[in-house]
Amino acid sequence: MSDTATRRRDSGDAIGQSPGMIHCTRDGAIATIALARPEAKNALPTAAWHALAEAARGVGDARAVILRSDVPGIFSAGADVREFEALQCDPALRVTFRTAMRDAIEAIAALPMPVIAAIDGGCFGAAVALILAADIRVAGNHAEFAATPARLGLGYPQEDVARLAAKVGQGMASLLLFTGDRIVPEEAKRIGLVELRSKKAGETATALATAIAGNAPEAVRLLKRALRGGGGLDQAFDDAFGSAEFAEGLAAFRERRKPLYQ
Repeated sequence: MSDTATRRRDSGDAIGQSPGMIHCTRDGAIATIALARPEAKNALPTAAWHALAEAARGVGDARAVILRSDVPGIFSAGADVREFEALQCDPALRVTFRTAMRDAIEAIAALPMPVIAAIDGGCFGAAVALILAADIRVAGNHAEFAATPARLGLGYPQEDVARLAAKVGQGMASLLLFTGDRIVPEEAKRIGLVELRSKKAGETATALATAIAGNAPEAVRLLKRALRGGGGLDQAFDDAFGSAEFAEGLAAFRERRKPLYQ
């Protein structure tokens, strides 16, 4: 996606599904990936997981990414349960579904720039695993959260259980997974499932992305690597003092102006 223009790309045409389940936009340095399947409350079939992975890999040189819904009142109902009957009968399709979902979630998690999830509606099942792949989560007035696989006789993939436990603690993760109960934004903030509570999650996410995009992009990426436990960071820290970003940041500090990072 170009840094000088805004463009929209719809993707997600696979396994008999209609296109347009994932919308991608670019506004300057900020990329947005939006779930857009209103007829199914943004339930994600295998095709949509494939499209989501493709969208994540297509954000290019964006400095921040917003993950949100284009459908009012819902973030996502999770995986599309209407596909599950086929999975019941076909072991090969189970692997296809699991790997497609894993690929999409890990593609979001692997993005080198910060990802902000804006949740202003229901976020259920696999959608909880999806937002856990983001770096920052913002819950709006209408957000609800529930990890519901046990209600369907299913589990969560190990990677998603680990992320949930890392965010909220093993005991709270146990409570959420074993009961499948819904929690409201205030409770989600209290237990650490989301970082911010806002009346309008989308506006707050945009403001955060704008602030992040104004900082030195390589420095931000280095910080994300450090937060995720990346290796080789001592040398990267040392090298940053010789970078063009640091030269601009130091000059702006001395001149009492806003830095302009390329």
